[in-house]
Amino acid sequence: MRQYLPIKNFPWPWSRRDDGQNESSPLIPKSGAAKVEDEELGHVDREIPPGTRSDEDPCIPTRIRPHYSYSLMDYFLKYLLFLCNLVFTVLGLVVIGLGIWGLVSKESLALEKIGSIGTDPMLILLTLGLLLTFLCLTGCVGALRENCCLLKLFSWIVLVLITIQVLFVIVAYSMQDQIEGYLRSGILAAMTRYQDDLDLQFITDEIQLSLQCCGADTFRDWEINMYYNCSAPGVLACGVPATCCLDPFENGTVWNSQCGVGVQLMDEFTAQSVIFLGGCLGGISRWIEQHEGLIGTIGVVVVGVQILTVLITRRLTESIRWHKVNV
Repeated sequence: MRQYLPIKNFPWPWSRRDDGQNESSPLIPKSGAAKVEDEELGHVDREIPPGTRSDEDPCIPTRIRPHYSYSLMDYFLKYLLFLCNLVFTVLGLVVIGLGIWGLVSKESLALEKIGSIGTDPMLILLTLGLLLTFLCLTGCVGALRENCCLLKLFSWIVLVLITIQVLFVIVAYSMQDQIEGYLRSGILAAMTRYQDDLDLQFITDEIQLSLQCCGADTFRDWEINMYYNCSAPGVLACGVPATCCLDPFENGTVWNSQCGVGVQLMDEFTAQSVIFLGGCLGGISRWIEQHEGLIGTIGVVVVGVQILTVLITRRLTESIRWHKVNV
């Protein structure tokens, strides 16, 4: 019964004091042979003295840091992205040069012409050149310098362009009547400034020659031009440009610029032996219907190349990030 009495653990003067260490207690450090035995069995970690190199003692465990190196595919994607963007950067600079040359040669920045600069094709060309150069230069420098920020900016811009293109196709398909109205307004505006802007004159002539058309809806639309209007005092009154004629050379070798003079005074039956009666809007619609397969294929290829560019850029960005973290 003494084992249940509370006086068992009382420190009596005659009781023997146990100075030995209890090895089962985790709070008491082990010493002597027990500690050596545990170290040999691997139960405790060895302490590394300060200034001791781990490679001098093979028994000391060392931490091996992982090393990430670029693969052959990473190098291929890097320089592929760099070269492609470099080519398009040079192309963008050429487009910028052409746009500036066109604006300067036509004096489009003069005070008397600055009001109509918004419809100048050279301004559109200059804007496209600037956007192309900025975009491709971002991808080129980002790939060459392994700059993740520039590569991310490049990929996001390409994604925005893809989104805009897809939305444009959807809107153009669902709003065909409105698009036709905008196109008619653009053609009439080009016809109005036919003699004032050489670029618009060149574009209008090329459309009429290639599509074999005249005017927007009919050849009488040329009355909107102040020089071809029947009230004009010049020799071009009631006429149309020579590009509307069936045979502007008239079986000769010299371009006859007067072949369309007075055509607006003729009826359609008589005029059809001299000029093309159909308007260019109908010609554009027929051309799109005849080549819709080719247009769709080109559109899919262009969008696919852009998506592939984004994927390559993302892969290269991840490779660069892992390389910088683990090196």
